[in-house]
Amino acid sequence: MKLLVTGGAGFIGSNFVNLVLREHPNVNLTVLDALTYCGNLDNFSKEVWENKKFSFCHGNILDKDLVFKLMKNQDIVVHFAAWTHIDRSISLSDPFIDTDFKGTQVLLEAIRKEPVKRFVHISTSEVYGSAQYAPMDENHPIAPQSPYAAAKAGADRLVYSYWMTYKLPVVIIRPFNNYGPNQYPEKLIPYFITNAMKNKSLPVYGNGKNTRDWLWVEDCVKGVWATVEKEGIEGEIINLGSGKDYSILDIAYSILNELKKPESLIEFVGDRPGHVKKLVTSCDKAKTLLDWSPQVSFEKGIKRTIDWYKNNPKWWEKIKKKKEFKDFEKGWYKKLRGSK
Repeated sequence: MKLLVTGGAGFIGSNFVNLVLREHPNVNLTVLDALTYCGNLDNFSKEVWENKKFSFCHGNILDKDLVFKLMKNQDIVVHFAAWTHIDRSISLSDPFIDTDFKGTQVLLEAIRKEPVKRFVHISTSEVYGSAQYAPMDENHPIAPQSPYAAAKAGADRLVYSYWMTYKLPVVIIRPFNNYGPNQYPEKLIPYFITNAMKNKSLPVYGNGKNTRDWLWVEDCVKGVWATVEKEGIEGEIINLGSGKDYSILDIAYSILNELKKPESLIEFVGDRPGHVKKLVTSCDKAKTLLDWSPQVSFEKGIKRTIDWYKNNPKWWEKIKKKKEFKDFEKGWYKKLRGSK
């Protein structure tokens, strides 16, 4: 099998790449990644770089010529590439619209010209907006509440339209909130962990009662791989999540308790504009179609995640020292504190 993974140097993408190379030695895997602020070559171990089945291409999915060239002779495409941080999309939506929507269109046009057996599009639970009922199945209304979510909703529907119009062999995966190793430390869980380790404040939006369905990343990528292997599911939309939701305060308390840090580190700041109140999925369709269900509880997963950040300080300290990281952190939280 020849497998093209877009955005494979990112958080979920790199965990997927690691899984495939570790467990499926018959796969020739190519990563295409633009290495924007959250793409990270350090997400690949020495063993990955030395694996003859692995190749890396530094490039952008908006580069039509490059994408069309890479698509030749591919069997499967798994499309992770996207700008994903809601907070950043609120500050500046342009790269989200360009990459998440237009970039997806470039890939779809490429597989029209160079057909593949399966195109797995990684969407997001954020396309749903706040839960209108729970648990949320794949028929839940789409009502995105941030520019990021809207860009991903547009891409999600664009992929579906190419199934309906051209019968391209697409499958749409909507993962709920992932956490685990290699997650960029601007995101909630790694940000709280790394701040707590340094005795810095954990800024909680609003009253901290908004909830999310948290999925251990290795469970997620196993579900993505099951989507690659399963036959006869073209045109399907499948949620991947744990089926349980936890509040932001639950997360903060869990991290502080595990690290034996005081709850006084919690700092309530202004709420994020368009903040989704609740996300929690039904896993029924994933179980029926993919024989997939989450294996790692949040209690086990959060401990593993904390241990990973404790054991890999060079990885995240390098990122948090960058001017780009510091500038966004300072500007974003200053604005929220001022909105209280």
